[in-house]
Amino acid sequence: METRVDGRLVRGDQTRRLVLRKAVDIASVDGLEGLSIGRLAKELDVSKSGVFAHFGSKEELQLATIRAARRIYADAVVQPAFAVEPGLGRVWAMSESWLEYSRRRVFPGGCFFAKASHEYGARRGPVHDYLAEVNQEWMQLVEQTISEAIERGELEADPGQLAFELNAFYDSANMASLLRDNDDTVYERARQSIRARLEAAAAGTALPW
Repeated sequence: METRVDGRLVRGDQTRRLVLRKAVDIASVDGLEGLSIGRLAKELDVSKSGVFAHFGSKEELQLATIRAARRIYADAVVQPAFAVEPGLGRVWAMSESWLEYSRRRVFPGGCFFAKASHEYGARRGPVHDYLAEVNQEWMQLVEQTISEAIERGELEADPGQLAFELNAFYDSANMASLLRDNDDTVYERARQSIRARLEAAAAGTALPW
């Protein structure tokens, strides 16, 4: 009996991960409103009841999709940056990993969170609130990375302001790439802008590029 139960749990976990991987891809293109249990069941060729058993409602599916996207984003953007020693090098590495995350289309619709935030920014409810929480978490992480460089004497800047500016460069490159049919030149323009901004804030530090 234990073996059969364990087997069902494993299959259930595999199905949930499969559904969420498909869900984040769909939502990055069609938005979180583009998700439905019926659509996922059809595209994955699984039963609607099986998908429903994992999520129960569209809102729960949307929240689970955001959580799954957050994990993928952390793997693609945060972990590579945090493999670099704290300081200006890590700030630059975070910018590079973000631009590469968008360019590689980790999500087919570009940045998942840019799409979802535009979609839900003016709405209210649990989905909006969770997206706002994830955005705040990200911006605090960027500020923390900048603050570490300031503490090491490698940057002179207001961390909140610089974090806002760098994030604006990221978002601009992502949107321009989508509108220009995956034109990679926008990423090099973003790199040049980020490089110039960091050079202006560098406190006589040897630059990591």
